[in-house]
Amino acid sequence: MTRSLLPGILAMATIVVASNILVQFPYGDWLTYGAFTYPFSFLVTDLTNRFQGAAAARRVVIAGFVAGLVCSLVGSQIMGEFGPLVTLRVALGSGLAFLLAQLTDIHVFNRFRDGSWWRAPFISTLAGASLDTAVFFSVAFASVLTFIEPSNDVSWAAEMKPLLGHGPSVPFWVSLGFGDWLVKLALAAIALIPFRLIVSNFTKRVA
Repeated sequence: MTRSLLPGILAMATIVVASNILVQFPYGDWLTYGAFTYPFSFLVTDLTNRFQGAAAARRVVIAGFVAGLVCSLVGSQIMGEFGPLVTLRVALGSGLAFLLAQLTDIHVFNRFRDGSWWRAPFISTLAGASLDTAVFFSVAFASVLTFIEPSNDVSWAAEMKPLLGHGPSVPFWVSLGFGDWLVKLALAAIALIPFRLIVSNFTKRVA
């Protein structure tokens, strides 16, 4: 079983590590490059779930969680211009969001497993990605959770600014989260293409 899960574990670990590195590099005003790699972790989870079941998918998720934890520990020891590259709130938000989102993805995928081929991966990724965004940005930047890490000044994230530069005034972190969520929605739809191709190719090979 461990050997059969190795491709999924390696793929998940690679995506998580790459995303933790790329999240340090901004893309425009509202995103980082990590926003374009992390959503594909749901594709890995869904493919594992489709081929090997929920238990196997959960093992792959745990492997991804461990990889993310290692990245957070390393990042917390690297000092940047404004302190550690990974703060306690970011580490907690990232780990909690990843676990809750991926486990939710697995649960929702199983609910729609027997429907049309696209329903399970799309709906489960939509649910997981939405939860991931809400949990991470709230834990990492919401003013109401300042008590988690009082020494970490995230007042910049609470500044009231137009949503994505054009909408109603909201805390800046809400724009960051909303932009991240929109990217995840777009990639959830795009990821249906490789999901369909991989599943179809595998089905032909075992037929």
